[in-house]
Amino acid sequence: MDSNQIKTIKINGTGKISVVDYSVPELGKWDVLVKMKACGICGSDLEKIFGSYGMSSGRLGHEPSGIIKKVGNSVRNFSPGDRVFVHHHVPCYSCHYCRHQDFTMCDMYQKSNLDPCGLSEEFVVPYWNASRGGLLKIPDSMTFEEASMIEPFACCLKGINKIDFQKGDNLAIIGAGPAGLMFASLLQLFGVGNIFLLDVNNFRLDFAKNINNEISTINSRQDDFAGIIKNKTESTGVDVSIVATSNMDGLKNSFEITRKGGKVLLFGVPPKRSIFSTDISKIYSNEQSLITSYAASEIETNQALKIIANKQIDVNSLITHRFNLEKTQQAVDCAHQGVDSMKVIITNDQ
Repeated sequence: MDSNQIKTIKINGTGKISVVDYSVPELGKWDVLVKMKACGICGSDLEKIFGSYGMSSGRLGHEPSGIIKKVGNSVRNFSPGDRVFVHHHVPCYSCHYCRHQDFTMCDMYQKSNLDPCGLSEEFVVPYWNASRGGLLKIPDSMTFEEASMIEPFACCLKGINKIDFQKGDNLAIIGAGPAGLMFASLLQLFGVGNIFLLDVNNFRLDFAKNINNEISTINSRQDDFAGIIKNKTESTGVDVSIVATSNMDGLKNSFEITRKGGKVLLFGVPPKRSIFSTDISKIYSNEQSLITSYAASEIETNQALKIIANKQIDVNSLITHRFNLEKTQQAVDCAHQGVDSMKVIITNDQ
């Protein structure tokens, strides 16, 4: 370890994080050192801090963009000064899971990571990530904040790629947080029919309506959401429901509004030991499908980069708050409470 000290974020008990000093390891000959410029706060970060995250990785910050500061002496494709987006998890592309295109199920996917994490002044991108598509150059026309949106959009794209919808299909999105609005923007881009956005947070529903008045917003606590959707879909229900919340009531409600033969995509991160009760015989007789989607691979990451770079979606409209690294506690509190926030970004201008 060298004596170069940086600031990084670590969890310090439920609901608490600390800004601590960390000695950046010496670079291996194939490694890359990146100075973080922007990193989004994700729902899985919040689950790690405030809840009970079910996956093995406990590091924070997996939506970072920045500038390459230093490269190992054997690195040829990247140079100091390159502007990049960095993916924290990268599969092997050769195991049984990867051969079946289940890249996020690869045993190496969870084991690969940034050191110390994306929520740091600087971090090391190991050879494993840098050599397997985890380090992507971004165009000069793309801001670092826009680049920090690549990973969450990629995760939404993976979910969309799994539901196999048809143009003109009606969809419901349960959860009007940042992910829910990303899904809505992408689905409109791909030509779906009606989009129903459900939540109990009026600020987020109003926010969604203000930036996209083609979405039908429904307060699922105050309104007869099932009746409204059935009335607007000729009593069939939506073709696909996307559950973009960790609340199990959202998952339970999704089957009420999804048509016979329809699909439910579970995207929001359920805490450990999450349980919901429903009549499985009804799901069986209706031939409804439950599909889950976790994270993203290089395929969706490159797809998201192109969509953002081509300005096909205004990702900046989703960002409501920016905090510097020293104020990450305020940032995660703001994102967790969701009183007046959508996407919260950590910046590092030093």
